[in-house]
Amino acid sequence: MPAIRHHAPIQCLVAVRGHPFDRTAFDAVFQAMDGISATMVDQPAAARLMNPDGMRGFDALVLYDMPGLDFDAPGDPPAHLDPGPELRAGFRALLEQGTGIVALHHALAGWPAWVDYGEWLGGRFLYHPGEVRGRTVSDSGYRHGVAHAIELVADHPVTAGLPSRFTLTDELYLAEVFEDGLTPLLRSNACFDRDHFWSAELAVRGRMHDREGWDHPPGSNLVGWAKQAEASRLVYLQPGDGPSAYDDPNYRRLVENAIRWVATGAAAP
Repeated sequence: MPAIRHHAPIQCLVAVRGHPFDRTAFDAVFQAMDGISATMVDQPAAARLMNPDGMRGFDALVLYDMPGLDFDAPGDPPAHLDPGPELRAGFRALLEQGTGIVALHHALAGWPAWVDYGEWLGGRFLYHPGEVRGRTVSDSGYRHGVAHAIELVADHPVTAGLPSRFTLTDELYLAEVFEDGLTPLLRSNACFDRDHFWSAELAVRGRMHDREGWDHPPGSNLVGWAKQAEASRLVYLQPGDGPSAYDDPNYRRLVENAIRWVATGAAAP
């Protein structure tokens, strides 16, 4: 059993819950990182730490959560929940002080009622049709178990040490990606169009693997990016649904590189 590194040079808080995942396999991603210690905290407790006082002593925040959605709500779930003034202010304060953020996979669906949150992350995964940046958009798409090639499209600290092209078998999203204002890092060779994905809204209605009546325009093949969120460095990596990604050495390198990069300080103005 590996030693627990309480005094590692880089300390990160990892927020989880809201979407099913293999906790043991996911934790192994962080246990393999030399000089990085990860403290995993479930939502909603994690949200109470997302402010400068709660994050004191941590160098980075990793989002592998999906808050702001109530899948047990009556009517047409999931209902969209408001984050509340304390979290809104605390999270913004974290970004204004330069706390680095790494957002993974389903974190793109978090807090759909919080416009700034999607802008900070650089995109949106939607369970219902809605309005994004003044446009009416469809619910997003998902597809499990897609074998696809990922190409590096930037020479960046997050992509350091990785082959220029590698393959993963993982879940993909047909979602809203705000390519303006992002530094593209990774693109997929998969087909990001309606015919290769299933409707997220139909899935929560019990119609898994269904796209009947769903109309979604072709989307971005960008599956990894870096950006500035206020004064903070932020990285989003779309891969990471389960052990097929967790156990891949290239995925592990990506996550580790991202943590090290965002933890080194505030983004340049």
